[in-house]
Amino acid sequence: MASSSYSNSPCAACKFLRRKCMPDCIFAPYFPPEEPQKFANVHKIFGASNVSKLLNEVPPHQREDAVNSLAYEAEARMKDPVYGCVGAISVLQRQVMRLQRELDATNADLIRFACNEMPPASISQYGRRTGHHGSAAGAASFNQNSGYYYPSQWNSDDPCGDNERSSGGGSM
Repeated sequence: MASSSYSNSPCAACKFLRRKCMPDCIFAPYFPPEEPQKFANVHKIFGASNVSKLLNEVPPHQREDAVNSLAYEAEARMKDPVYGCVGAISVLQRQVMRLQRELDATNADLIRFACNEMPPASISQYGRRTGHHGSAAGAASFNQNSGYYYPSQWNSDDPCGDNERSSGGGSM
């Protein structure tokens, strides 16, 4: 598999550990000589002995994924020693939640606009409506008939409430 690299130069792990790279080196297929920083980070966070034990316990077809995961976590731990990649995941989750609330509010505005129920609102200097916060709090659903995502207050096949108006049940 990587036997040609054995004769030319040792793998990044053996080079870092200053030892001879043997043909059966567990590190060689996953830490090529041209990626020394990958092993340096993994070694600093997990240690060569722990990585070697882990690779010997993992089935051969999963070892590359295991090494990639270790390398990703090691790099994240180098940047953020406390939280590692969990910190990045947390930031992204908060961003997704914020964007989902913004999307809910925008969809509610679009529905009100389409139904000619848009209340006059002041526009900020950035082109965003101000004073609108209510539609993002509740649950929401996806209406398959129209392909739009509606906040819970618009969960019906008739988002404009025309059925209520025509039957006299609306409040106007």
